Amino acid sequence: MAQSQYEYVKKFEREQILLDGCWVVVRLDGKGFTKFCTSHEFEKPNDMRALNLMDECAKELMKEFQDIRIAFGQSDEYSFVLAKDTNLYGRRAMKIVSTMTSCFSSNYVRLWSKFLPDVPLQYTPVFDGRAVEYPADSILRDYLSWRQADTHVNNQYNTCFWALVKSGKTPKESQEILKGTQKDFKNELLFSQFGINYTDLPEQFKKGSVLIWGTESFLSKHMEDGSPIYRDRRIPTVHHVDIIKNKFWKEHPEILK
Repeated sequence: MAQSQYEYVKKFEREQILLDGCWVVVRLDGKGFTKFCTSHEFEKPNDMRALNLMDECAKELMKEFQDIRIAFGQSDEYSFVLAKDTNLYGRRAMKIVSTMTSCFSSNYVRLWSKFLPDVPLQYTPVFDGRAVEYPADSILRDYLSWRQADTHVNNQYNTCFWALVKSGKTPKESQEILKGTQKDFKNELLFSQFGINYTDLPEQFKKGSVLIWGTESFLSKHMEDGSPIYRDRRIPTVHHVDIIKNKFWKEHPEILK
């Protein structure tokens, strides 16, 4: 780039370089999604179509940024964990966050009609993002445990709340009924009043979505005699499993390496 008298303005730019040796979590959240969900008449408390759309956007993001080790999503948020030794964009926080947020948001629009073909997209969905550094494996696991525990708490409350609203209670009345209650009360309310066994609800609702790398075989080529040659490639895979207990991490030790 040619030098000019105006190039001095570059000196005002500031970059946050993420610390070496730390896990980097980029968390994306839908902006104003309460209104967005209402405007598009999403099913309450969970719309499987919208959740699957979020998962598909996360898979596309992982394909684009293969330094992602694991991702976790619930509702209108997704967390992506970059490897401790990633050098993505020189570990520049603003570049990482802005690019990943843009990639996710654009895929949300691009894939909308695939998952909600009968629902016109009325206006542009917006996501915000942030990057947080976690210096130890244990702290990273605690972060992911926090997000999954939050998924369960929110889902149990929302399942009760919307069951009450759909039964004729006002939102304010429903909030008062649930105020200060514990999980046992909520489970009993769901079963005794609405015939809903909370344990029978889809795991996706209760545990969120966990994305890790898997493999699939694909046809690479044919030999001269016509016989096929298959190879393996990495692909993001979606699971609805417990990531708080040790079992998951023992089964997937490669995530924290």
